[in-house]
Amino acid sequence: MKKSLFILSILSLLLSCNQEVSVEQEPILEHGTFPQKLPNEKPNFKLSAALNRLYDNYPAPKPQKNELFSQFKYTDIKGFDYNNHDGTISRRDPSKVIFHDGKYYVWYTYRNTPTPPQGAAKCTDIIPSSDWDLAEIWYATSTDGFTWEEQGVAIKRPKKPIVGWRAVTTTDILQWKGKYYLYYQGFMEASGKRGDDCPVAVSYADSPNGPWTPHNKIVIPNGGEGSWDQYSIHDPYPLVHNGKIYLYYKSDFGKKGAWIRMQGLATADNPLGPFTKHPQNPVISSGHETSLFPFKDGIAALVYKDGNEHNTVQFAKDGVNFEIASITEMMPYAAAPFVPDAFTDTKDGRGITWGMAHFIALGGKGKFHSMLTRFDCDLSQDLHDPEMKEPRVNYTPEDYFKRSLSKKQLRRIKKGNSALTKR
Repeated sequence: MKKSLFILSILSLLLSCNQEVSVEQEPILEHGTFPQKLPNEKPNFKLSAALNRLYDNYPAPKPQKNELFSQFKYTDIKGFDYNNHDGTISRRDPSKVIFHDGKYYVWYTYRNTPTPPQGAAKCTDIIPSSDWDLAEIWYATSTDGFTWEEQGVAIKRPKKPIVGWRAVTTTDILQWKGKYYLYYQGFMEASGKRGDDCPVAVSYADSPNGPWTPHNKIVIPNGGEGSWDQYSIHDPYPLVHNGKIYLYYKSDFGKKGAWIRMQGLATADNPLGPFTKHPQNPVISSGHETSLFPFKDGIAALVYKDGNEHNTVQFAKDGVNFEIASITEMMPYAAAPFVPDAFTDTKDGRGITWGMAHFIALGGKGKFHSMLTRFDCDLSQDLHDPEMKEPRVNYTPEDYFKRSLSKKQLRRIKKGNSALTKR
């Protein structure tokens, strides 16, 4: 009996030691050979900075397995007329797409003027200074997302001096407690005369078809003197997160012609405000438009154009502290995705597979305008499309030659060659 108790005590002691060892983290080995087959889990030996990033910074070590990596494909949609692309009609900056009563809805900036944009010096009450000057908010519906039927104006320009009397542009949609809210930029002078000073305004309705009642007040003002968003609040983009309205926006700052563009956040318990700007603003250091969506237990962002972190998909569990989740290419310009759970305050965001975007600078000299397009992708938990997960885009030589040297660059090279030959 005593012998049995002694053996049991020894076994218990050994098991206890083993448990204590297993709780402690195994030491990282100094040397190791990285395997020929890419491991799904981070190897237990010292790695280079690049491989540490591969396992620590991204949702998966391979783009094909990364749910926040995708390529993007584009489709020329039907239903919109551009007056033979003469520059007098422009549609740009679409809103998120929503689904209501069997139809998809999208809102956008619509300009229909006698002439194309003429610049700030030549603009009048009927001649636009820029592509978005003298614009209003229109909307369209679709049953398939490819063919659209334009429904007409949603938000008209109010009378002077109400916010937006010069132009109402760049809208986005919120659904909150049975009502609908359109946030938009309200211009009170022609774009270009004094930058793009256009604080955020809002209108509301009981139906996405309107009629829309203007709040006629600024809901997100420019920042105070010396702040990063002192001169502009652009591209309002609302989501519902943590029981609140999270409204993201962009601001331009720095010197004219060398603008820095970053994204900020303001939150509210009521769609009409007051909105409180987040103390950690800006929350995204790059990007031109704000395009976000709930993903799993946080918020993902499409960060396209401008800044060190352009062409990235980013993620923040708290909707504030964003980290790069993937790097991609040919991202949609002014992406406006279909986000079914944008307003459900979900704790398991499903992601996106398609949406609307725009192409700008069309028509050539003197015919400047923009047009709407559709994009598709796989940034979704519910879709696995290998074509969208292919980590490279194959370009033709013609695609590269379109990015040819400018006349100024050619003159610089010619001058340099001439100097060399004279030595």
